[in-house]
Amino acid sequence: MQRKRAGERNKKSRNVVRASVSLQADLYRTLEALARQKKVSTAWVLRDAAEKYVADQWPLLGRTTP
Repeated sequence: MQRKRAGERNKKSRNVVRASVSLQADLYRTLEALARQKKVSTAWVLRDAAEKYVADQWPLLGRTTP
């Protein structure tokens, strides 16, 4: 398997924005527990929750990410 050169990104990652949020400690622990149960990362749980929140708020817009 070949390694990608430093700075080389695939097309999908070009549309990704890194965000930093502050959460209450107990909420973060709950998110971590959910992630462990689902065997995914805490970041995945947060992204999933954000997508569901947006879909709930604006159902006619549809999903904005593939």
